[in-house]
Amino acid sequence: MSTTRSDAAADTHKPTRDVRGFWRILLAVIAPLPMLANGIYYLFSPTNGGVPFEEDLAAATTHGDRIALLEWIQVPFVSLMIPATFAVVWVARRGAPRLTTAGALIALTGFCAGFGNLPGTVSSARITVEEGLDPATVSKLTTALNEHLITQLSGLLFILGVTFGLLLLGLALWRSRVAPAWMGIALAVGGFTHPFLRDHVIAGIGLLIAAVGFAGASYALLRTRNEDFDLPAR
Repeated sequence: MSTTRSDAAADTHKPTRDVRGFWRILLAVIAPLPMLANGIYYLFSPTNGGVPFEEDLAAATTHGDRIALLEWIQVPFVSLMIPATFAVVWVARRGAPRLTTAGALIALTGFCAGFGNLPGTVSSARITVEEGLDPATVSKLTTALNEHLITQLSGLLFILGVTFGLLLLGLALWRSRVAPAWMGIALAVGGFTHPFLRDHVIAGIGLLIAAVGFAGASYALLRTRNEDFDLPAR
């Protein structure tokens, strides 16, 4: 019996390596890190959020080393918040598809706009002190940037992402029953209340509560079989 060309090709084809476990565990590790980092940042920040540049400048003069360290601590928040959000979306999407879709659209739109257009992790006040820049000039520049329409719209979208986006995703995590209900509630409460907590210590505690909620995605991912996580490679 002769062997066809297609049969010969099939016999020599090497099986595709299955990397579903790698992606599943990677998402599980990433999920709580951004909010954990941001919570630590707020807990140890020498000022409250949204204070005038002059107050930031005074803090940078007194606590320059601490602010420099906090800049590095906040890097995981800016770098990993979007994949962490995807982790929640991935585990909740089957049990609560509508809530998950709505929360993902609001949260991811806000985070993409915020991280793309808002000021980064490096403190302009600390750079002013460290490089001996003119405080009045930097203050005017900071004010002009903050009052620009792109910045203001991005800031609004970012706040909506943190509040309503994470609120809906927390409820979706709760409704999907892939993690303990209290973890979904922690995500919903920690994200929604953050903009209203003006004291930096209380705001930091709220973000750590949100990190516990994101850990609910880690819990679900670590308990999920690769077969349920995604389709196998072809």
